[in-house]
Amino acid sequence: MKRTLFSLVVILLCLSNLFIGCNNTSKKISANTDDSLLQAKINEFAVVKLTTDLSKLTTKEKQMIPLLIEASKIMDDLYWEQVIGDKKKFMDTISDPLIRQFAEINYGPWERLNDNKSFVKGIGEKPAGANFYPKDMTKEEFEKWQDKDKTSQYSIIRRNDAKGLKNLWYHEAYKAKLSQASDLLKKAASLAEDAGLKKYLSLRAQALITDDYFASDIAWMEMKNNTLDFVIGPIENYEDALFGYKTAYESALLVKDKEWSQKLAKFAKFLPELQQQLPVDEKFKKEKPGTDSDLNAYDIIYVSGHSNAGSKTIAINLPNDEKVQMAKGSRRLQLKNAMRAKFDNILVPIAGVLIDTTQRKNIKFDAFFSNVMFHEVAHGLGIKNTITGKGTVREALKEKYASFEEAKADILGLFLTVKLIEKGEIQGISPEDCFVTYMAGLIRSVRFGAASAHGKANMMCFNFFAKNGAFERETNGKYKVNFEKIRTAMNAWAAQILLFEGTGDYQGATAYLETNGKIPGTLQSDLDQLKKANIPVDIVYEQGMAALGL
Repeated sequence: MKRTLFSLVVILLCLSNLFIGCNNTSKKISANTDDSLLQAKINEFAVVKLTTDLSKLTTKEKQMIPLLIEASKIMDDLYWEQVIGDKKKFMDTISDPLIRQFAEINYGPWERLNDNKSFVKGIGEKPAGANFYPKDMTKEEFEKWQDKDKTSQYSIIRRNDAKGLKNLWYHEAYKAKLSQASDLLKKAASLAEDAGLKKYLSLRAQALITDDYFASDIAWMEMKNNTLDFVIGPIENYEDALFGYKTAYESALLVKDKEWSQKLAKFAKFLPELQQQLPVDEKFKKEKPGTDSDLNAYDIIYVSGHSNAGSKTIAINLPNDEKVQMAKGSRRLQLKNAMRAKFDNILVPIAGVLIDTTQRKNIKFDAFFSNVMFHEVAHGLGIKNTITGKGTVREALKEKYASFEEAKADILGLFLTVKLIEKGEIQGISPEDCFVTYMAGLIRSVRFGAASAHGKANMMCFNFFAKNGAFERETNGKYKVNFEKIRTAMNAWAAQILLFEGTGDYQGATAYLETNGKIPGTLQSDLDQLKKANIPVDIVYEQGMAALGL
């Protein structure tokens, strides 16, 4: 349809002001692709209903669920603010139902699993700093600015009246919504029958309105007997691709699978021993992981904000605070229903297309579960503080930290699983099962693209494995694991990552990621096969009270 020059000018002005709010909702924006292609992109996500057996919950636990879901919805709103600004003003510019649906999946107009490419005309590139920083702020301006709190996880940066920079705490910037969420947590705490959960929810309610999360993190670590669990707050820093300083709001409402959790409990005691077995020089493993860490299996029943954007998480490893980790360790929460959904809907079909027929028998859910579980364990191993005096690894590697930390956890997860199988602590699966399932999982995660820290991590691993003969791509396009060479490559890749982290080598890590964090052409053609076979890239959730039957 032809538009008048006047209309085009109005639309362009509206789009240019999108992030500070556009009140003209009579002019609508459109996709930069046709409806059939957009529908195909939407179809790349398999719809999964989030539910579980609620009969294991008490009456009061069931009464807590709607309160925690409402608090989750507030986290969702806050995450939209951190990504793009006012969600309503943005969505009001979209009349096409397909664009609206895809924008909801991506929390904005950029494809999170396609290198953050815009799918809306006129939007342009996604700001590296999202909405955490002024759009016109440069890295140099930020680095020259003298402010002791500017790198805080819990603040946004804005312009002051003199057009300089100012630091604004989350609890000030989002005061009204955080107060509402805090009140909902207090009401849920009043219903909690488990003392640990009651204490955690009460302290977390306070943390939301003070930005002081230490006490509530400790309380969360000390919970042992609760059936309901609730992760909420500004937690991960992936959305801040400018510096990696700022954390984004999210939530996850969980129900513990106590039978599976009992099977996993024994592994926590192996953490100090596993730390010492890492394939790296002794100086990079002097830190001792906390001995209060635990492993549990859960069904996830509601998710919001950062946890719901892009690739859906299948496991949680928290807290991120190094002080809490050193004092208490961390908790590893395996999301069994989400994991099963990805295994059945994505990983098994990928293996059917790209894994050598003689090795498909090695694709097993228990191997996938173990690889993912020990990925989360591996986050707590290695080194948290550089040996070169550059502060924490997170501080030293800045915005590159997330990619290398995910790469570390991924390869060490495989390393630990194989070690425990060989010790007889994990039974029913073989190292070969883990290697082949890992290879299929690597291809699955590479599809998340270069915009995702997980995608970059897996691309680096894939390229390292390719150079070291860990697998062969046969003439028929199938991948076959070399069981001898993959062990050597696994150890060498783990050592390389731990070296980057332990020395805080920002320049080296940046150069390595730039060279090796890309999808090679041959692999891209293989990934295109998966697209033609209509294999989903990821999952989206049907969730809420109706999905739970409440």
